[in-house]
This record gives sequence, structure tokens and C-alpha cells, in this order.
Amino acid sequence: MLKYDDLQQFGLKLGIHKLGVAAVDGIASGRLNEWLNRGYHGKMSYMERNQEKRLNPAELLPGASSIISIFVNYHQDEKQPELDGVISKYARSVDYHTVLKDMLHELANQLHAQQAEGLTRKQRAQMFRVFVDSAPVMEKHWATVAGLGWQGKHSNIITREYGSWGFLGEIITVEAFDRYSLEVPDLCGTCTACIDACPTQAINEPYVVDGSKCISYATIELDAAITIPDDLKASMDDWIFGCDICQDVCPWNRFAKPSDVQAFLPIKELREGGVPDFNEMDDDTFKNIFVSTPLDRPGLKGLKRNQTVRHQSTK
Repeated sequence: MLKYDDLQQFGLKLGIHKLGVAAVDGIASGRLNEWLNRGYHGKMSYMERNQEKRLNPAELLPGASSIISIFVNYHQDEKQPELDGVISKYARSVDYHTVLKDMLHELANQLHAQQAEGLTRKQRAQMFRVFVDSAPVMEKHWATVAGLGWQGKHSNIITREYGSWGFLGEIITVEAFDRYSLEVPDLCGTCTACIDACPTQAINEPYVVDGSKCISYATIELDAAITIPDDLKASMDDWIFGCDICQDVCPWNRFAKPSDVQAFLPIKELREGGVPDFNEMDDDTFKNIFVSTPLDRPGLKGLKRNQTVRHQSTK
């Protein structure tokens, strides 16, 4: 059996800002199916796949008993006028997937040191698995059950201590804990700041986001070969990667603190040079600068399309 206090101690030493753990249980399919049936996933077809795994963590790791959730703060206090409103704050540094996976693997190894002693890597993989957006894990659900925070009306996880500027990651383990986290109540109250501020009305009701109307969807998820719909173009303003509006207006982000994770500082090219003209950039230059950042997700072609839309909207 793993110890809850050990989890907290190991995690904090590794620079993880919030940790919690939940007992594995199945997730009711109704809410997800309704979201999919409404077409809110747009062209994100991966959301339709692997429903059994998405709703039952034991399908990802046989014998799963517990899910550890982490929240790592990435907020930067320093204003970046040339980047703000253009590139989402989380995407200005190295890819968070790599940073969080390193943290999670080290945490998992320390936590399971006694149980995993003498086991091969393959055997360890049957004891625990690490996830950062890399599998059909309902990470926001498990973050709330693990007591990290609550899911705001914009659908992001909000914490009392750091607001919503944070990355999530999970460890699924076959081991039980001596105790589990308590859920945090929803503290959004009557506030509708995020709903009112969304320029595309993507948050069409509290806690429900029509992904196909979201600026982040248009600039990141929508394949570079697909033209951004006119109704989204009209409301994109200067955004070329992601969107921070719903988080910028959230009152809880008044409590945001600057991250102490150096890896989340903006890369030098963006910090010193601002937003480059991607339409004037070749593939080799793009790869040399951005291959290890979130901007590699839409790729150079996607960013060229997005920037062209931006230039057209400012004429």
C-alpha cells in the first residue's frame, strides 16, 4: 500500500505544485456522449475513439486501483505585449509534455520504489503508467476527484492557490493508498465572466464548451489543409495559436503566482523577437526553433494559415 503523505512529499520536492489521488472507478458515459452527439468535438475524431478506455482506467492498466493527478503551475507574471493575444501563454516555452512526463516518471519511481524493486521495465509498466495528454484519460474529471480544484464554467481546472494556469498529468497505478483526497467544492458561484468574454460564444452554457467554436480548436486542432470557417475568422482577432481570453477574465486568476519551473519561461526567440512572420519562414528554420515547443502541433503550415487569417482581419 502506498502512503498519501509520501506522495505529497515526493511531489513537492520534484516541483509539482499540487497533487491528489483518487480511487479508480468507472465514469458515467452520459455527459461525454451528449457532448459528442452535439458535435462539439468538431473534427477531433480521436474523441470518438477508445470510449471504454476513456471511461474506465482499468482498460488502460489492468488491475488499476488509484489515479494520481498533478497540477503544475506555468503562469508568468511578466507581460509580453507582442505575444499576448496572439500566442497562448502555455505555448511559449518548451513542450510541457516532456517536462511533466519527466516529473511523473520520477514521482512514480520514487513512490513505487519498494514495490518495484528488482522488476524489469516491462514489469513496472504493469504496475503503473504515466500520462500527459497521451491517452484517452478524462484528466479534468480525475483532477477534480483528486481534489486539485474544480472544473470552472470554461471547463478548465481552477485551484484556490494558482488559479487555472496549470498543466495536468496522471499516474495510474495498481497500488492502493492508505487514504485518498477529498474533492474541492465548485467555487465559481454566479460568476459568468468567461462565458460573457468568449468572442465566439463557444461556452454555450456553464461548464459546456462547444469545441468546434473555440479559437484554440481553430488554430491548433483544425488540420492545416482545412480553411477556418468564416464565423470563427470574424472573431479570432490576432490569435494564431490558442486563446487565453476565458482564463484572462477569470477572477480566480488574481491569485496566480509566477511559476518556479524554469522550463516554462518563453523561449528566447519569442521572448526577444516577438511573433515571427511564419509566412516568410522555411521548414528548416521552423524546426530548428519550434520543434520542441507546442507550436509544432499545427506545424508551419498551420501557423501560416492562422497568421494569414490574422493579417486579413486587421486590414
